[in-house]
Amino acid sequence: MGKGHKGVSDIPVVILCGGQGTRFREETQFYPKPLVEVGDHPIVWHVMDIYSRYGFNNFILCLGYKGMMIKKYFIDYQVMHRDIELTFPRGKPKFIDEQPGMEGNISLVDTGAETMTGSRVKRVEKYVDTENFMVTYADGVADIDIQALLDFHRSHGKIGTVTGVQVNSQFGELVTENGHVKKFSEKPELGSVINGGFFVFRKEFFDYLDADESCILEKDPLERLAADGQLLEYRHNGFWQCLDTYKDNSYLNNLWATGKPPWVRDK
Repeated sequence: MGKGHKGVSDIPVVILCGGQGTRFREETQFYPKPLVEVGDHPIVWHVMDIYSRYGFNNFILCLGYKGMMIKKYFIDYQVMHRDIELTFPRGKPKFIDEQPGMEGNISLVDTGAETMTGSRVKRVEKYVDTENFMVTYADGVADIDIQALLDFHRSHGKIGTVTGVQVNSQFGELVTENGHVKKFSEKPELGSVINGGFFVFRKEFFDYLDADESCILEKDPLERLAADGQLLEYRHNGFWQCLDTYKDNSYLNNLWATGKPPWVRDK
């Protein structure tokens, strides 16, 4: 993970890791979607790296479906990624390389197997002790400037900020006149803007959430926040991609294989 700047890493990043990934059952029947690999690392690692590059290294992972596998991944992280020396028959294993490995603080919180997104966020409220906190999904990557996002959030003084992104159609677009094709676009950009994740909230947002299993972040809480005039959009016009299907996974892996994946932003 990228090394961040000091002074901002106390702001927690809440990552929703508990869903069952039903649209990607080829993989998620065996392990949780946050552990689906893109290149050498699971997708949740890439999401965390986006924040880490801007100095945000205080993570709260909301676990649910197959959450123990996510716990095991992080508990074993250094053993899997660093060089180790073993001395037999006695002696404790010790790391012999100088690589720092993953940096930061990671809280792995079981928020329930069937819990909806809003309830998951509410259930980690006790671990948030700062004026602002961030929320995102464990399956979406972007070349978003996290510091600019936070600065925008602080500038408007409202409770919430949601990142808006434009999406491309999966179908080619034809513009015709009298049967003649005047324009062909393989994946045209649509005019609609969708929720790209990468939220920032003030702590007052917890009052909009319910700890029971049924509270869906993207429905009543955000709808009420918007109706109250307390939700603003931060527009991201760069790269954004979620990992929902096998096709998405292949696409992201192909980008990673180029050596310059577009979501890895050099500041």
